[in-house]
Amino acid sequence: MLTLHAVTLYQGAHPLLRVPDLDVLPGAPLTLMGPSGCGKSSLLGAIMGALPHREQAPRHAPLTWEGSLSLAGQPLRHQPIEARGIGILFQDDLLFGHLNVAENLLFAVPAGPQAERRAAVAHALASAQLGELGARLPHQLSGGQRARVSLLRTLLARPRALLLDEPFSRLDHPLRAVFRDWVFTQTRTIPVLLVTHDPADAPGEIVNLTPESPHV
Repeated sequence: MLTLHAVTLYQGAHPLLRVPDLDVLPGAPLTLMGPSGCGKSSLLGAIMGALPHREQAPRHAPLTWEGSLSLAGQPLRHQPIEARGIGILFQDDLLFGHLNVAENLLFAVPAGPQAERRAAVAHALASAQLGELGARLPHQLSGGQRARVSLLRTLLARPRALLLDEPFSRLDHPLRAVFRDWVFTQTRTIPVLLVTHDPADAPGEIVNLTPESPHV
């Protein structure tokens, strides 16, 4: 379970967003919605470890947070990004253009015997019906194929939770619905927190966020 308790985002000295207490359970994705600039993506940054806590932030840090974040009962505040085990998927696929699909995926697989790592990549591609595309470069893929490869790469890193920052917004509507359903099918065993502007993307509960400060 991913838990947020008494979390507030600050812009300078001013409260930007007070987040209601949230428990995100595996198999029950939670969706955050709110106006542009209210702090949704910054909140994901705090969960990831990319946004400093107020007590640890440089003096002139533009955005900070305070409160309590935990995953599977373990506090996250003092854990570096690489130790948190949290994956994130953005609007852009962020694939490495100079690596083919299989190499992009292999980059995410934890260290181990090379044969086992390559087998994990092959299995992932087959599960997404991309088994014939391992040797292609990202620019040779369709938008939907790149989106699937991006998710596979995130999941091959074995995240303990997944954050989704508008990952469906660049896809056309028929493809968007298919990819959205596939994402939530692939992530049933971990907590998933989605940020979106489209309520059609929400697979379950929606929490509406409202900025606290006029300084947005």
